[in-house]
Amino acid sequence: MTANTSTGIVVVTERCWDGLAETPSGHTEVVVRGGRIVEVGDRVQRGTGQVVELGDRMLLPGFIDCHIHTTVDPSALLTAFVADPATVIAVRALPVLRGLLDRGFTTVRDLATFAVEPITIYLRDALARGLVTGPRMLVAPHLISARGAHGDISTDLAPEYGREIGVLADGPDAVTRAVREEIRAGADWIKFGATGGFGTPTDDPGQTTYTQQEMNALVATAADLGVPCTPHAYGDDGVARAVRAGARSIEHGNLASAETLSLMQRRGVFLVPTQFMVLDALDHLGDDEYWQGKDPAEREKFHRYADQLRDSARNVAASDVRIAFGADAGMFPHDQNWKEFPAMVHSGITPLRALRAATSTAADLLQRPDLGRIQPGATADLIALPGNPFNDIDATGSVDFVMHDGVVHRPVATS
Repeated sequence: MTANTSTGIVVVTERCWDGLAETPSGHTEVVVRGGRIVEVGDRVQRGTGQVVELGDRMLLPGFIDCHIHTTVDPSALLTAFVADPATVIAVRALPVLRGLLDRGFTTVRDLATFAVEPITIYLRDALARGLVTGPRMLVAPHLISARGAHGDISTDLAPEYGREIGVLADGPDAVTRAVREEIRAGADWIKFGATGGFGTPTDDPGQTTYTQQEMNALVATAADLGVPCTPHAYGDDGVARAVRAGARSIEHGNLASAETLSLMQRRGVFLVPTQFMVLDALDHLGDDEYWQGKDPAEREKFHRYADQLRDSARNVAASDVRIAFGADAGMFPHDQNWKEFPAMVHSGITPLRALRAATSTAADLLQRPDLGRIQPGATADLIALPGNPFNDIDATGSVDFVMHDGVVHRPVATS
């Protein structure tokens, strides 16, 4: 790692996109000092500090992934959280965190571990103290779920382990208590299950699993304590209920109607559409090898909802709802999370909108105006890549320079 907090670092590139503009600019020089961007221009006063020459690479703000599960092992999923102690789960997440930063993701919002302990809070704090390497984290420790709903994994594991598994709460009083306990533990966000899902065999993505009264109580309790909420929500009615309750964002929303997307847009609710996971499943419906080892019920649900999922993806692209990047990695290998970019573009979202989704729009969702932008005063999270993601969105998978908080984490390789 390289840092220079006294004289600063000057990053020089021939192409730059600031996270906001409709098109990239040409030659740009960025002065970084004390972890912040202090000057941006076509020529800056370089002084005696370090100069990082990026050549023809495109400089961008660090990417932000607003939906990830850093402690989930896609090869084991739920069983590891019962079989392994918290320390093992946390240690297993360390290379995941480093890999995310290597690939240019400088901030992530982790939306739930399935462990009893709030492991992701411990990881967040260790990252902030510099004890481990990875992106900054914002955390919803657990998924608050009704019994028998998406976050209740008792039906999968309870016959073997003989206990309820999950943060389970039914009724306004119980959800209020669950929210307060999550915030007491240190939650930055509250996540709750508004609908069923595809990967759990005992519920359905079209089912709404909390009443309007329960959602209202849950979101209001968190709001009283200054913490935003976001639901796991596929089905249209569940999405609409969560929007009416005051959720700040919707996770998935892949069965939301055009009318509900319009409601979200009018109320300023963000959508994190996690399209790679959904569209990848749809593209492989006829591939038996792809589904090997997965519950047959998951494949059947994707078959049943295939047309609605494709229609909703087109509706999202045609809507004015604010989209934030989130891939749901952990449900699949973490090193594939960048593939959310091409998935969005292939569904009709423009490259500009997809890139903003992972930079300035994501920062707005997280209420961090210092992130996702290359401008004076912003946190110095900078990445660079060869190619042009405005013409070839797959270039987002080729990040080869990363600066995080003003520190060069991944320098440009020298030949």
